[in-house]
Amino acid sequence: MIGFFQGMWLIVALDLKQRVRGVAWYVLLGVFVLLVTIVTVLVVIATNAWDSGGGAVFSTVVFFVLLLGTLVSPALSGNAINGEREAGTLATTQVTLVTTAQLVVGKWLAAWITALAFLVASVPFLVFGVVLGEVSASTIAVSLVVLAVEVGVIAAIGVGLSGVIARPLFSVVVTYLVVAALSIGTLIAFALGGAAMQSTVHSTYISVDYEALDDSGQIPDGDEVPCLAPVVSEYPTPRWDYVWGFLAANPYVVVADASPGTFDEHGSPRDLFGWIAVGVRQAQHAPDLETTYDECADWRKYGAYGYGGPGEGETPKEVYERSVPSWFVGLSIHVLLGAGALAWAWRRTEVPVKRLAPGSRIA
Repeated sequence: MIGFFQGMWLIVALDLKQRVRGVAWYVLLGVFVLLVTIVTVLVVIATNAWDSGGGAVFSTVVFFVLLLGTLVSPALSGNAINGEREAGTLATTQVTLVTTAQLVVGKWLAAWITALAFLVASVPFLVFGVVLGEVSASTIAVSLVVLAVEVGVIAAIGVGLSGVIARPLFSVVVTYLVVAALSIGTLIAFALGGAAMQSTVHSTYISVDYEALDDSGQIPDGDEVPCLAPVVSEYPTPRWDYVWGFLAANPYVVVADASPGTFDEHGSPRDLFGWIAVGVRQAQHAPDLETTYDECADWRKYGAYGYGGPGEGETPKEVYERSVPSWFVGLSIHVLLGAGALAWAWRRTEVPVKRLAPGSRIA
């Protein structure tokens, strides 16, 4: 086992030295820091974070790191194996005592560590959000751990596809497509699926007969509230509860839903994590297909022109607490995808090679 880790870490060290040797990597980190600075300043101004707390700042920076991870990691990992094969340096490594498993895992860890550099670069901004207050220790710990795992999954998919697909450019493009399917495709599938699967809502409205009121708009003494006959209307409503499972596979939803929700005294989320989690959990519940609003009942309860609304409604906190979390399902799907890609790359990279794709080279 010690020998396995030594060989694996040798691959990691070589790969990292090769990555940081050029100036481009440091320029990329500098651009990232500049963008995070701009985003942080804008969020602080927009949310008045000095008074409302740093929940929005912290969650926005975490999502921004995840966004950069999904944009940069495929380019860094999508040619990790086939790029060396095309350059003729892979065979040189494979004739040493380094095993295929050490090679694949080492390439993955190097890509993961490189992507985590963005998280390290964002630490000052995360600390700034924490200093502003309203960010719990559990939110900090869970969100950062899940973020790190998600970045590792993207790196695993990229490295795995680079071992399966012969051409570096094609493997990078396919990695971007997989990431886009998880990040954007799930949202499209959710929106189109909910719009396609609709049900009919029957809404009953019982209105006050305003013509029966006196000149001052009040009910005559001793009379009951004058009511009109119930009016029933129908309209279609999307069935988000049928397709909300698509959102469980979205990496941004996974990070948001895994982070413990924090709410203010009104039951509203304090950060972006909470709003996304509440939205996803609200989608789990079927809509009420038989609704009734009795304006006459409101008059009896609240007086003339009183209004209680068609039901008091739930606060976001109540919706959050009575719903089922889904982050562990999405995270499990992502981990299986990454592990499967690495396992497939290991099988395709293993030597001696029994069969090569047309145009592939050994050395």
